[in-house]
Amino acid sequence: MTRIVTRTCSPVDAEILTRHGLHPVLARLYASRGVCQPDEIETGLARLVPPAELKGCEDAAVLLADTILAQRRMLVVADYDCDGATACAVAVRGLRMFGAQIDYLVPNRFEYGYGLTPEIVALAARGKSGKPDLLITVDNGIASVDGVEAANALGIDVLVTDHHLPGDELPAARAIVNPNQPGCGFPSKCIAGVGVMFYVLLALRAELRRRGAFNDERPEPRLDGLLDLVALGTVADVVKLDGNNRVLVAQGLQRIRKGKMQPGIAALFRAAARDARSASGFDLGFALGPRLN
Repeated sequence: MTRIVTRTCSPVDAEILTRHGLHPVLARLYASRGVCQPDEIETGLARLVPPAELKGCEDAAVLLADTILAQRRMLVVADYDCDGATACAVAVRGLRMFGAQIDYLVPNRFEYGYGLTPEIVALAARGKSGKPDLLITVDNGIASVDGVEAANALGIDVLVTDHHLPGDELPAARAIVNPNQPGCGFPSKCIAGVGVMFYVLLALRAELRRRGAFNDERPEPRLDGLLDLVALGTVADVVKLDGNNRVLVAQGLQRIRKGKMQPGIAALFRAAARDARSASGFDLGFALGPRLN
Protein backbone atom coordinates (compact mmCIF):
# COMPACT_ATOMS: atom_id res chain seq x y z
CA MET A 1 0.00 0.00 0.00
CA THR A 2 1.33 3.43 -0.95
CA ARG A 3 2.38 5.55 2.01
CA ILE A 4 2.67 9.31 1.53
CA VAL A 5 5.26 11.03 3.67
CA THR A 6 5.21 14.81 3.94
CA ARG A 7 8.62 16.42 4.13
CA THR A 8 8.98 19.02 6.82
CA CYS A 9 10.47 22.36 5.92
CA SER A 10 11.46 25.54 7.63
CA PRO A 11 8.62 28.08 7.35
CA VAL A 12 11.23 30.84 7.48
CA ASP A 13 13.15 29.45 4.49
CA ALA A 14 9.91 28.93 2.55
CA GLU A 15 8.88 32.51 3.30
CA ILE A 16 12.24 33.87 2.12
CA LEU A 17 11.92 32.00 -1.17
CA THR A 18 8.32 33.18 -1.60
CA ARG A 19 9.35 36.80 -1.06
CA HIS A 20 11.86 36.42 -3.90
CA GLY A 21 9.07 35.54 -6.32
CA LEU A 22 8.79 31.75 -6.10
CA HIS A 23 5.34 30.21 -6.01
CA PRO A 24 4.51 29.13 -2.42
CA VAL A 25 4.27 25.46 -3.41
CA LEU A 26 7.69 25.53 -5.10
CA ALA A 27 9.07 27.47 -2.15
CA ARG A 28 7.96 24.73 0.25
CA LEU A 29 9.35 22.01 -2.04
CA TYR A 30 12.74 23.70 -2.26
CA ALA A 31 12.85 24.51 1.45
CA SER A 32 12.09 20.90 2.35
CA ARG A 33 15.18 19.92 0.36
CA GLY A 34 17.47 22.29 2.20
CA VAL A 35 17.37 25.23 -0.21
CA CYS A 36 17.46 28.40 1.86
CA GLN A 37 18.29 31.14 -0.66
CA PRO A 38 17.08 31.78 -4.21
CA ASP A 39 20.57 31.62 -5.72
CA GLU A 40 20.90 28.02 -4.50
CA ILE A 41 18.44 27.02 -7.21
CA GLU A 42 20.89 28.07 -9.90
CA THR A 43 22.80 25.16 -11.47
CA GLY A 44 25.35 26.96 -13.66
CA LEU A 45 28.97 25.81 -13.39
CA ALA A 46 29.86 29.20 -11.95
CA ARG A 47 27.98 28.08 -8.81
CA LEU A 48 30.55 25.35 -8.05
CA VAL A 49 32.67 25.81 -4.94
CA PRO A 50 36.22 26.71 -6.12
CA PRO A 51 38.73 23.82 -6.11
CA ALA A 52 41.08 25.86 -3.92
CA GLU A 53 38.68 25.31 -1.00
CA LEU A 54 39.16 21.53 -1.19
CA LYS A 55 42.13 20.70 1.03
CA GLY A 56 44.96 18.98 -0.81
CA CYS A 57 43.57 19.79 -4.26
CA GLU A 58 46.30 22.28 -5.15
CA ASP A 59 49.02 19.93 -3.82
CA ALA A 60 47.56 17.17 -5.98
CA ALA A 61 47.55 19.48 -8.99
CA VAL A 62 51.25 20.31 -8.54
CA LEU A 63 52.10 16.61 -8.13
CA LEU A 64 50.15 15.64 -11.25
CA ALA A 65 51.57 18.52 -13.31
CA ASP A 66 55.13 17.58 -12.35
CA THR A 67 54.45 13.93 -13.19
CA ILE A 68 52.90 14.74 -16.57
CA LEU A 69 55.61 17.16 -17.64
CA ALA A 70 58.31 14.67 -16.61
CA GLN A 71 56.49 11.98 -18.64
CA ARG A 72 56.34 9.66 -15.65
CA ARG A 73 53.85 6.79 -15.56
CA MET A 74 50.64 6.86 -13.53
CA LEU A 75 48.26 4.10 -12.49
CA VAL A 76 44.72 4.64 -11.20
CA VAL A 77 43.60 2.18 -8.52
CA ALA A 78 39.81 2.11 -8.53
CA ASP A 79 36.86 0.36 -6.97
CA TYR A 80 34.23 -1.45 -8.99
CA ASP A 81 30.99 0.12 -7.78
CA CYS A 82 29.40 2.84 -9.90
CA ASP A 83 31.14 5.70 -8.11
CA GLY A 84 34.50 3.95 -8.34
CA ALA A 85 34.02 3.03 -12.00
CA THR A 86 32.98 6.53 -13.06
CA ALA A 87 35.77 8.09 -10.96
CA CYS A 88 38.24 5.80 -12.71
CA ALA A 89 36.90 6.81 -16.13
CA VAL A 90 37.05 10.50 -15.21
CA ALA A 91 40.63 10.13 -13.96
CA VAL A 92 41.93 8.19 -16.96
CA ARG A 93 40.12 10.17 -19.64
CA GLY A 94 40.71 13.49 -17.96
CA LEU A 95 44.42 12.98 -17.36
CA ARG A 96 44.93 11.71 -20.90
CA MET A 97 43.52 15.05 -22.10
CA PHE A 98 46.55 16.63 -20.43
CA GLY A 99 48.96 14.19 -22.08
CA ALA A 100 49.45 11.84 -19.13
CA GLN A 101 50.83 8.33 -19.51
CA ILE A 102 48.22 6.54 -17.48
CA ASP A 103 46.63 3.14 -17.02
CA TYR A 104 44.15 1.75 -14.49
CA LEU A 105 43.66 -1.22 -12.21
CA VAL A 106 40.36 -2.43 -10.76
CA PRO A 107 41.40 -5.23 -8.40
CA ASN A 108 39.19 -8.06 -7.19
CA ARG A 109 38.05 -6.97 -3.74
CA PHE A 110 37.58 -10.56 -2.56
CA GLU A 111 41.13 -11.49 -3.56
CA TYR A 112 43.07 -8.34 -2.72
CA GLY A 113 40.87 -6.58 -0.18
CA TYR A 114 39.32 -3.12 -0.30
CA GLY A 115 41.32 0.03 -0.90
CA LEU A 116 45.02 0.30 -1.65
CA THR A 117 46.28 -2.78 0.18
CA PRO A 118 49.92 -3.94 0.15
CA GLU A 119 48.81 -6.82 -2.09
CA ILE A 120 47.40 -4.39 -4.66
CA VAL A 121 50.59 -2.34 -4.53
CA ALA A 122 52.59 -5.49 -5.25
CA LEU A 123 50.23 -6.31 -8.12
CA ALA A 124 50.61 -2.80 -9.55
CA ALA A 125 54.41 -2.92 -9.25
CA ARG A 126 54.66 -6.05 -11.39
CA GLY A 127 52.18 -4.87 -14.02
CA LYS A 128 52.69 -5.52 -17.71
CA SER A 129 53.98 -1.97 -18.27
CA GLY A 130 56.36 -2.08 -15.32
CA LYS A 131 56.31 -0.28 -12.00
CA PRO A 132 54.35 3.01 -12.08
CA ASP A 133 55.82 6.22 -10.74
CA LEU A 134 52.54 7.44 -9.24
CA LEU A 135 49.50 5.58 -7.90
CA ILE A 136 46.21 7.49 -7.84
CA THR A 137 43.39 6.10 -5.74
CA VAL A 138 39.82 7.04 -6.65
CA ASP A 139 36.89 6.47 -4.30
CA ASN A 140 39.24 4.72 -1.85
CA GLY A 141 42.56 5.11 -0.10
CA ILE A 142 41.83 7.29 2.93
CA ALA A 143 42.19 4.25 5.21
CA SER A 144 45.03 2.61 3.25
CA VAL A 145 47.82 3.30 5.72
CA ASP A 146 49.62 0.00 5.10
CA GLY A 147 49.17 0.14 1.34
CA VAL A 148 50.62 3.62 1.03
CA GLU A 149 53.52 2.57 3.25
CA ALA A 150 54.16 -0.38 0.95
CA ALA A 151 54.12 1.91 -2.09
CA ASN A 152 56.51 4.34 -0.45
CA ALA A 153 58.88 1.46 0.31
CA LEU A 154 58.95 0.64 -3.41
CA GLY A 155 59.62 4.24 -4.38
CA ILE A 156 56.10 4.79 -5.75
CA ASP A 157 54.36 8.07 -4.98
CA VAL A 158 50.69 7.98 -4.00
CA LEU A 159 47.89 10.49 -4.53
CA VAL A 160 44.77 9.66 -2.53
CA THR A 161 41.42 10.97 -3.78
CA ASP A 162 38.51 9.78 -1.68
CA HIS A 163 35.36 10.94 0.09
CA HIS A 164 34.96 8.36 2.85
CA LEU A 165 35.49 9.17 6.51
CA PRO A 166 39.12 8.83 7.63
CA GLY A 167 40.37 6.77 10.54
CA ASP A 168 42.57 7.90 13.40
CA GLU A 169 45.66 7.79 11.15
CA LEU A 170 46.00 9.20 7.66
CA PRO A 171 48.16 7.44 5.04
CA ALA A 172 51.57 9.00 4.33
CA ALA A 173 50.67 9.88 0.74
CA ARG A 174 52.25 12.68 -1.28
CA ALA A 175 48.85 14.36 -1.36
CA ILE A 176 45.38 13.58 0.00
CA VAL A 177 42.20 15.08 -1.43
CA ASN A 178 39.17 14.30 0.70
CA PRO A 179 36.58 16.80 1.95
CA ASN A 180 36.18 14.77 5.16
CA GLN A 181 39.84 14.80 6.19
CA PRO A 182 40.75 16.89 9.25
CA GLY A 183 41.18 20.58 8.54
CA CYS A 184 39.26 20.64 5.27
CA GLY A 185 36.77 23.48 5.09
CA PHE A 186 35.16 22.38 1.82
CA PRO A 187 31.41 22.92 2.37
CA SER A 188 30.20 20.02 0.21
CA LYS A 189 31.11 17.14 2.53
CA CYS A 190 28.75 14.84 0.61
CA ILE A 191 30.60 15.02 -2.71
CA ALA A 192 31.08 11.57 -4.26
CA GLY A 193 34.44 10.06 -5.19
CA VAL A 194 33.89 10.89 -8.85
CA GLY A 195 33.25 14.51 -7.90
CA VAL A 196 36.49 14.67 -5.92
CA MET A 197 38.44 13.41 -8.94
CA PHE A 198 36.71 15.94 -11.18
CA TYR A 199 37.78 18.69 -8.79
CA VAL A 200 41.38 17.47 -8.95
CA LEU A 201 41.26 17.81 -12.75
CA LEU A 202 39.94 21.36 -12.42
CA ALA A 203 42.84 22.21 -10.12
CA LEU A 204 45.32 20.52 -12.48
CA ARG A 205 44.10 22.57 -15.41
CA ALA A 206 44.52 25.76 -13.38
CA GLU A 207 48.05 24.70 -12.37
CA LEU A 208 49.09 23.94 -15.95
CA ARG A 209 47.55 27.23 -17.04
CA ARG A 210 49.75 29.02 -14.51
CA ARG A 211 52.78 27.23 -15.97
CA GLY A 212 51.92 28.38 -19.48
CA ALA A 213 51.43 24.80 -20.70
CA PHE A 214 48.59 25.67 -23.09
CA ASN A 215 48.85 27.38 -26.48
CA ASP A 216 47.24 27.33 -29.92
CA GLU A 217 48.71 23.92 -30.69
CA ARG A 218 47.80 22.54 -27.28
CA PRO A 219 44.56 24.20 -26.11
CA GLU A 220 43.06 23.78 -22.68
CA PRO A 221 40.97 20.58 -22.37
CA ARG A 222 37.20 20.91 -22.02
CA LEU A 223 36.54 19.06 -18.78
CA ASP A 224 32.79 19.64 -18.90
CA GLY A 225 32.62 16.71 -21.32
CA LEU A 226 33.16 14.43 -18.31
CA LEU A 227 30.15 15.69 -16.37
CA ASP A 228 27.86 12.90 -17.57
CA LEU A 229 30.15 10.46 -15.74
CA VAL A 230 30.21 12.72 -12.68
CA ALA A 231 26.42 12.91 -12.62
CA LEU A 232 26.01 9.14 -12.89
CA GLY A 233 28.50 8.35 -10.14
CA THR A 234 27.06 11.02 -7.85
CA VAL A 235 23.45 9.87 -8.14
CA ALA A 236 24.29 6.15 -8.03
CA ASP A 237 26.33 6.61 -4.83
CA VAL A 238 23.22 8.05 -3.15
CA VAL A 239 25.05 11.05 -1.71
CA LYS A 240 23.09 14.08 -0.57
CA LEU A 241 22.24 16.45 -3.40
CA ASP A 242 23.46 19.61 -1.71
CA GLY A 243 23.93 22.76 -3.76
CA ASN A 244 27.30 21.73 -5.16
CA ASN A 245 26.26 18.18 -6.07
CA ARG A 246 23.07 19.56 -7.58
CA VAL A 247 25.16 21.63 -10.00
CA LEU A 248 27.29 18.64 -11.00
CA VAL A 249 24.26 16.42 -11.59
CA ALA A 250 22.21 19.08 -13.40
CA GLN A 251 25.08 19.90 -15.73
CA GLY A 252 25.70 16.22 -16.47
CA LEU A 253 22.03 15.57 -17.21
CA GLN A 254 21.93 18.62 -19.46
CA ARG A 255 24.73 17.19 -21.58
CA ILE A 256 23.16 13.74 -21.69
CA ARG A 257 19.86 15.17 -22.92
CA LYS A 258 21.73 16.96 -25.72
CA GLY A 259 23.41 13.72 -26.77
CA LYS A 260 26.82 14.91 -25.57
CA MET A 261 27.76 11.85 -23.52
CA GLN A 262 30.45 9.22 -23.27
CA PRO A 263 29.89 6.12 -25.45
CA GLY A 264 29.58 3.99 -22.31
CA ILE A 265 26.81 6.19 -20.92
CA ALA A 266 24.97 6.00 -24.24
CA ALA A 267 25.34 2.20 -24.22
CA LEU A 268 23.88 2.03 -20.71
CA PHE A 269 20.85 4.05 -21.80
CA ARG A 270 20.32 1.65 -24.70
CA ALA A 271 20.73 -1.40 -22.45
CA ALA A 272 18.21 0.06 -19.99
CA ALA A 273 15.80 0.98 -22.81
CA ARG A 274 15.69 4.56 -21.51
CA ASP A 275 15.50 7.71 -23.64
CA ALA A 276 18.59 9.85 -23.02
CA ARG A 277 16.82 12.88 -24.50
CA SER A 278 14.62 13.02 -21.40
CA ALA A 279 17.23 11.74 -18.92
CA SER A 280 16.50 12.27 -15.22
CA GLY A 281 17.99 11.43 -11.87
CA PHE A 282 15.63 8.44 -11.79
CA ASP A 283 17.33 7.01 -14.89
CA LEU A 284 20.78 7.40 -13.34
CA GLY A 285 19.81 6.02 -9.95
CA PHE A 286 17.52 3.16 -10.93
CA ALA A 287 18.32 2.20 -14.54
CA LEU A 288 22.01 2.93 -15.25
CA GLY A 289 23.63 2.87 -11.82
CA PRO A 290 22.47 -0.64 -10.83
CA ARG A 291 23.91 -2.03 -14.06
CA LEU A 292 27.36 -1.04 -12.80
CA ASN A 293 26.79 -1.64 -9.09
